[in-house]
Amino acid sequence: MTSMGPADPAALAAMADQLRALAGLQAKRDIQAPAAVFAHQPFPYLGPAAALGDDAALLPPQAGGLLLACEGMHPDLVQDDPWFAGWSGVLVNVSDIAAMGGRPLAVVNSLWSSNDHHARELLDGMRHACERFAVPMVGGHTNRHSPYNGLGVAVLGVAEGPVLSARAARPGDRLWLLIDANGRFYRHHPFWDAATTADPARLRAQLELLPRLAAAGVVRAAKDISMGGLVGTAAMFAEACGLALRIDLAAIERPAQVAELAWLSCFPSFGFLLAVAPDQGKQLRTLTAGQANLLCCPIGSFESGAGGVRVEREGEQAVIWAGGEILTGFGAAEAAEPLSSM
Repeated sequence: MTSMGPADPAALAAMADQLRALAGLQAKRDIQAPAAVFAHQPFPYLGPAAALGDDAALLPPQAGGLLLACEGMHPDLVQDDPWFAGWSGVLVNVSDIAAMGGRPLAVVNSLWSSNDHHARELLDGMRHACERFAVPMVGGHTNRHSPYNGLGVAVLGVAEGPVLSARAARPGDRLWLLIDANGRFYRHHPFWDAATTADPARLRAQLELLPRLAAAGVVRAAKDISMGGLVGTAAMFAEACGLALRIDLAAIERPAQVAELAWLSCFPSFGFLLAVAPDQGKQLRTLTAGQANLLCCPIGSFESGAGGVRVEREGEQAVIWAGGEILTGFGAAEAAEPLSSM
């Protein structure tokens, strides 16, 4: 070991100046932005150890399977409308958790901004969504000196009952559309917004609906309608379960003022495709009847085959996605190999 010589005040002061100037230390000032936005005690009953600012978030224990969803927001949306990008980052993830029959527990984010305006708008959009859906932000990463603007958001959830895996659909199941039709298109984007100005109690009740349907055994499988729209999501559904999907276009209900193509291709703030056994349709309508803004209608069926999606109208058919064609690469799960005996 090297022995220390006599103290040199000038040298010590110079080293202190160098240490204070370390880029890694100064970058921590960026954390002041989220610290000024989000509640510091997301779970007060867990005590000081659960306060924001530690190396990881402490969450309450859960009974059920854990669900984890993540979304990177499109760079054009982050640049053009950072508030809505922040809002959407939370929205899409809590919807993904709900689609699996779960409830969201906590949110984290990774934010990069080239200016304070973008950082404030992204953070405010996320805060607004966290408050509306009653899901706390518990941590993340913030860089306010980035050469670009970017946002990634992840949500942890828990499924206390059956998990609504898209792979669980069976031949003969009916395809149902469940969607909040009380909205409007957001600016020039293909986003059907039924949430940004909605009553938070309504949003939370809708989010709880999928876990309730799972627990009641009414829904076998589900898929959140994503940026691919209703039909694009149907293609992912078909690929995941390895079945063919037939969609009756005439059965798809929509708001009177909305064009068919726009409705089939939009990204709704609350919209799901459900696989429902034929004998559960009546119960599904009963359990969703209390949500006055929701459209709940059967629009097609799952059929044996090599996957794929076709749409029909008045006896005419068109293939949207051919069976056997790879879309995401995540297809139907094979049966697990039995464990060998010792």
